[in-house]
Amino acid sequence: MKFKAYLTENGVNLLEKRFLPALDKMGKICHLYLTRDHTMFLHNLLNGDEVQSIAQFRKEALFDDYRISSQNENRIAFTVDISLLHRAIRSSVSICTEFGSGPTQNRLQIKLVKKLPPNCTQPMPFLTFETKGYKSAVIQDVPISKPLSRDQVLELQTALDMAQDLPQTLVQVQDLNQLQNFVDRLKHVGDLLDVSISKYGDLYVQISTTLITLGAEFRKLLVIGEQSDEPAEDRNLSAQTRSVRAISRGDAQSVQVNVKHFAKSLHCHLAKPDCAFYGIAPQGACLTVIFQFFIAGSRQTDKSISLHCRLPVLDPGSS
Repeated sequence: MKFKAYLTENGVNLLEKRFLPALDKMGKICHLYLTRDHTMFLHNLLNGDEVQSIAQFRKEALFDDYRISSQNENRIAFTVDISLLHRAIRSSVSICTEFGSGPTQNRLQIKLVKKLPPNCTQPMPFLTFETKGYKSAVIQDVPISKPLSRDQVLELQTALDMAQDLPQTLVQVQDLNQLQNFVDRLKHVGDLLDVSISKYGDLYVQISTTLITLGAEFRKLLVIGEQSDEPAEDRNLSAQTRSVRAISRGDAQSVQVNVKHFAKSLHCHLAKPDCAFYGIAPQGACLTVIFQFFIAGSRQTDKSISLHCRLPVLDPGSS
């Protein structure tokens, strides 16, 4: 089982400044899953009670001279502490900046190794970062779990495949800050958030307690997938009434999620997506949030990067 690659300048920027700060908010520990063509950071894929997040990069988006081999179809997976990984990259970058003298002298190498830690009798696996400065090399070891077995990798891959299903209707939210400000206020009101999404391009979020009901509506959003025209007689009704009528008509779905889960998914704005799409899976299985990234200076989707979250749905009868 071998893995070795060099992080490119773009890869360092993507991880250090954008994705690792966002992923650290999703959870301290995640699976790092390496294949022939992709690098993936996976949160809670084997745990249906928490927010699942899937960040996937084509190898060219992060690395050059990418080499991987294993007896499991060249797939390697293990768990890693995101904050330790972030700290290692950040300090390696500062060493590169301080002592490097050109792109070839200060490249950041990352590889999978086994080492014997102090006071241990068994070698342990590490993800090692090596920075070659002008006169010296600095090595930083990030401890990782024992690489997953063939059966465990298969289980992870199966969960990943299942997490790729798209809702039939997705609505685009471009102003994530507005949504986040609203949800930040809701966190102090209650625990349960009702989210409804219509084929007309409406996203409605509401929190209700015995004392208060608060809601926010985003109307006429871009719709991808199944869409319909809103009946003229509904247009001047209240947001709550329109939502109820759309659901009864089969033109909208509604689910209930944990407010903290919804707020956690919004931390993905730290990865600097250009917009987000919200949708509800068939039969209301989960709330899906897909973040879209554009190629710099264009409105074209950057297909080398993907990030999406799946929020577990709460059973209203159990709350």
